[in-house]
Amino acid sequence: MAYCHGDKIYAENVHFGKPCGLLDQMACSVGGYVAVDFYDPSKPIVEKVDFDFAKSGYTMCIVDTKGSHADLTDEYAAVPAEMKQVAAYFGKEVLRQVPAQTFYEKMGELRAVVSDRAIMRACHFYEENRRAQQMAHALKIHDFDLFLKLSNESGLSSYMYLQNVYTCKDPQNQGVSIALCAAQRLLRGRGSCRVHGGGFAGTIQAFVKNEAVAEKAFELMPELAEIYKSNGWEMGVFFLNDATAEIRNMFAIEESYEFKY
Repeated sequence: MAYCHGDKIYAENVHFGKPCGLLDQMACSVGGYVAVDFYDPSKPIVEKVDFDFAKSGYTMCIVDTKGSHADLTDEYAAVPAEMKQVAAYFGKEVLRQVPAQTFYEKMGELRAVVSDRAIMRACHFYEENRRAQQMAHALKIHDFDLFLKLSNESGLSSYMYLQNVYTCKDPQNQGVSIALCAAQRLLRGRGSCRVHGGGFAGTIQAFVKNEAVAEKAFELMPELAEIYKSNGWEMGVFFLNDATAEIRNMFAIEESYEFKY
C-alpha cells in the first residue's frame, strides 16, 4: 500500500528510492479501466471507464522477458528530469503547464538548450496525453479495434520517442525489443503489443484474440483442452511462466498446469 506525500508516493519515492509516478498506484486503487488527470497531483481527477473486457474477444497477455530492474533507477529518473528541463525553458515546472502548440513552435530553439532525447520525450508526453483521452473514448463507445490501434501507436511512441524499451547503457541486451519483435510477427496486425510498465526491462503487454491464446495453450498442454472446455472458463489473463501455465480471471487463479516446451 502506497500513499501520497505532497506530489510524491512516499513508500516508493522515499522508502525505496524509486522515482515512480502516481498512475500505477492510482489505477490499482480504483480498479478496472480508469482515466486520470494529474494536472493537480494533490487532487487528481479520476474517471472510471465502464467497459466489459470479457466481451472484447481478447485476452491480455503479460510476457516476462526476464530482464532486471536492479540497476535502472537512473534511467527511470532521467525521464521526468528531462521533461522538466523542457518545461523549465518555458518557465514552468512540468510539461502539463506548457501548451503543446507552444512547445512545438519552439522545438528548434530548444535544441540549443536541452538534449534531443529530452525533446523527443516531451513529444511523447504531448502525443500520449492526447492518445490516452482517445483510448478512454474508444472504450466508452465500445470500439475495441480503435483502442487496439491506439495501443499500438502508444507502444511505437514509447519505443521511438520516450525510448524506454532498452537501456542505452547496455544496448547488447534487448529482451523487451526481442519480445516485441516476436509478438508483432505472431500477431500480424491482429491485436496489439507494447512495452509494459516503466520499461527498459521486464515485461510486455499484448492483447491477443481469445481463440489464438487458447490454440497456443492447447498446443503446449493438450491435456488442458478437455479440462478447460468442461469447466466452461472464459478467457481471463493467461500466464506462461517458465514451465507453469496459469489461467487467471479477476485476480483468482483458476487452475495451474505443468507443460513441456
